[in-house]
Amino acid sequence: MPITTPLTELLGIRHPILSAPMDTIAGSRLTRAVSEAGGFGILGGGYGDRGRLQAEAAELRGFAPFGIGFITWSLAKQPELLDIALDARPQAVMLSFGDPAPFAPRIKASGARLICQVQTEAMAKQALDAGAEILIAQGTEAGGHGASRTTVGIVPDIVDLAAGRVPVVAAGGIADGRGLAAMMMLGASGVLIGTRFYASVEANGAEGAKQRIRTADGNGTVRGVVPDWSRKLFWPAPFTARTLVNSHIKAWTGREIELLQRADEIVKDYAAAKMAGDFEIAAVFAGEAVGLIHDIPPAAEIVERIAAEAEQLLEGRRNSVVGAFPSPHVGEGGAQRRMRGSIHGE
Repeated sequence: MPITTPLTELLGIRHPILSAPMDTIAGSRLTRAVSEAGGFGILGGGYGDRGRLQAEAAELRGFAPFGIGFITWSLAKQPELLDIALDARPQAVMLSFGDPAPFAPRIKASGARLICQVQTEAMAKQALDAGAEILIAQGTEAGGHGASRTTVGIVPDIVDLAAGRVPVVAAGGIADGRGLAAMMMLGASGVLIGTRFYASVEANGAEGAKQRIRTADGNGTVRGVVPDWSRKLFWPAPFTARTLVNSHIKAWTGREIELLQRADEIVKDYAAAKMAGDFEIAAVFAGEAVGLIHDIPPAAEIVERIAAEAEQLLEGRRNSVVGAFPSPHVGEGGAQRRMRGSIHGE
């Protein structure tokens, strides 16, 4: 029996599984494949390549459901890119890493849902004040950019803060049905998944990068600034990037000031390595869930696996879990209500 939650009802989807808008990795092919499988695919807006965004969005125009995601501080440098996105008529626009308020009115006026990814309670309050209709609570285990709170810590905090006003989606370290089931036990209405979909047939990533994800273990990632500074890309605090460990990161971790001093040289070497598919220098952005990934299947198979496993776990354990751990934050019976609401959409 499919899991019904406030998230699935709001977005009109069969499974509470969203694919992350991973820069250039999450193209129209991956977005469409996830949505066709019953999840919700989100196209990556990246750092604002106008031509790529126009081409990818055009492939999705008239298709439903799907979303488009942006790095908020980067979008602020080219706000006209939002017009390109909205012209494709997405059902949702996701904003991450910055104040959503300047863009929220246009997004909501278009009829699209506003999804905001947050890493702290303060960011969640800011997003809610801007009119966010879905919150993504992202933990540090996530691949790519993020902050320092763990997924298991940030998710229930944001769930309690939201207090049922909007669905909360968990992100970070999730790659299978166990992760989805666990996050729902914490009160989430669904999950946003990146790394597991990176290692899929439809993802735009290089085959060499996908194979590195497939063969890595959970100890094979690190969070830091080396991959960004090697591209002269400077993210605002508190955000750093989680990637697979490689020779370049090992060589420059602890020598970041020297890296900046040799930036012109490093940038050229890094760009050449990326073009050549040399992932001992170029970064593979991936999260701690790599230890759970052992194949590169079609995205639809990933959605089906995660949904089926979570459904089985939740159905088998719901009766034994409900009522076992009442939450002091949501009052007597809160855990019961949270669990019922997560599974059945109450």
